Amino acid sequence: METLASRQVYANSWMTVREDTVQRADGSRGIYGVIDKPTYALVIPRDGDRLQLVEQFRYPVGRRRWEFPAGTAPDRADVDPADLAARELQEETGLVAGRMERIGYLEVAPGMSSQDGYVFLASELTGGPAQREHSEQDMRQAWFTTAEFEAMAHRGEIADSQSLGAYLLLQLYDRRG
Repeated sequence: METLASRQVYANSWMTVREDTVQRADGSRGIYGVIDKPTYALVIPRDGDRLQLVEQFRYPVGRRRWEFPAGTAPDRADVDPADLAARELQEETGLVAGRMERIGYLEVAPGMSSQDGYVFLASELTGGPAQREHSEQDMRQAWFTTAEFEAMAHRGEIADSQSLGAYLLLQLYDRRG
């Protein structure tokens, strides 16, 4: 598929939206709306059999959701994913990892967005105060066992695709030993 034209239709500090005119292999033309967001980092804080999640109100779906700490750099900046992971972990939970290991890669919604992200496993954790952004003031955090995490996912209480994908990556990581 060839991009014939591209125009930005919206932008803010977190994302841009563009509309691309494309030509398919058979010569027909079409359009794609694409959401561009910077690479994110998602962190799985683990202490033994416990995982720490954060819960916050997610405006697009209109409800509070449990998920792993994650985020992007302000103003769509390009930041090293490992640095971003450490920052997001401390910002959202107050935790600092003695060990942070990249365990995988995810694409958010490849049918409509270019955003991708890296999944990190944080261990050897020490606690401190969270340093949340103003927009995260209603966030809370809690520890859950892996059995509780799986039960919550089964009930739809954890429905964030990045958190569910990250949990699968964690399972694969653990199987490798």
